[in-house]
Amino acid sequence: MSIDQRLQQLTDWVCSKRPSATLAPASADASFRRYFRVTDSGNSWVAMDAPPEKESLDSFIDITHRLLQAGIQAPAIHQQSLEHGFLLLSDLGRTPYLDVLNSDTADAMYHDAIATLIKVQQADINGLPTYDAALLQQEMSLFPEWFLGTHLDITLSDAEQADLNATFKSLIKSAQQQPQVFVHRDYHSRNLMVTEQHNPGVIDYQDAVLGPVTYDLVSLLRDCYIAWPESQVRSWVKQYQTLATDRGILEVVNTDTFYQWFDWMGLQRHLKVLGIFARLSHRDGKQAYLNDLPLTLSYVLSVARRYPEMASLVALFERYDIPQRIGTVELSA
Repeated sequence: MSIDQRLQQLTDWVCSKRPSATLAPASADASFRRYFRVTDSGNSWVAMDAPPEKESLDSFIDITHRLLQAGIQAPAIHQQSLEHGFLLLSDLGRTPYLDVLNSDTADAMYHDAIATLIKVQQADINGLPTYDAALLQQEMSLFPEWFLGTHLDITLSDAEQADLNATFKSLIKSAQQQPQVFVHRDYHSRNLMVTEQHNPGVIDYQDAVLGPVTYDLVSLLRDCYIAWPESQVRSWVKQYQTLATDRGILEVVNTDTFYQWFDWMGLQRHLKVLGIFARLSHRDGKQAYLNDLPLTLSYVLSVARRYPEMASLVALFERYDIPQRIGTVELSA
């Protein structure tokens, strides 16, 4: 079925209960899902189009219920058709965090985001998929396959691949040493919506898993779409650590240990994301994601250079002049 045919089918489905409703494009994401804003008599909703052969709605519906039960502002489901891959959701507004974050707004907005993250981490984990070693490894394998291989035409030697595998093993070990909690898995400024009450609204959570406690925190604070001074990031990390310890999510952990967990979790995520952005460009034709490579690469390099254990990773980037080929963003201290 063509995209236009699906849009007509979605429109017919919405209008079967709301005959005067109109649909307009709201957004798309990195998957096959599309979103349309539905308006009718001054009210608005968001319609999700998720082709069943490409995207199952089961996880989205399950995670929605878990988040709502935890007191998080996720979109309520007003109407659903699993057969067609359609959902009608409450509208959390038009303003993602990314649109309004700046040096004046950041403290208050991240305060809200961290408080909401604490709630996310206390949501029901029963039956969630596990962020196990195999999944962590599978994600990082996107880096040599799509970023190095497809995007940069780099073929690693056996010795280089062995060094990279050792780095991956260290990052996996660090992730598994952490307390395991409910993980949104994409908790950042494009998936947090500014709302007047119970800020922020939370979206795009269907890939949630049981995983490392720092994963969503580093997604939020080392966001691939916006960067903050390291001193400010450390302040927010400390704010989170204090709150999480008070709420029983964390036992008392040495600050340096916790920050290394945070740093190394970021390395795992950002190596994966380099691969994902390259794949989105080369496989899916979504070229705009290449614009986000320099910041993501900057996170990898700045963190890896702090740790002697990551020297071979830094050497790999430098050996192939990757910072010069991709570009980097200057991160302030």
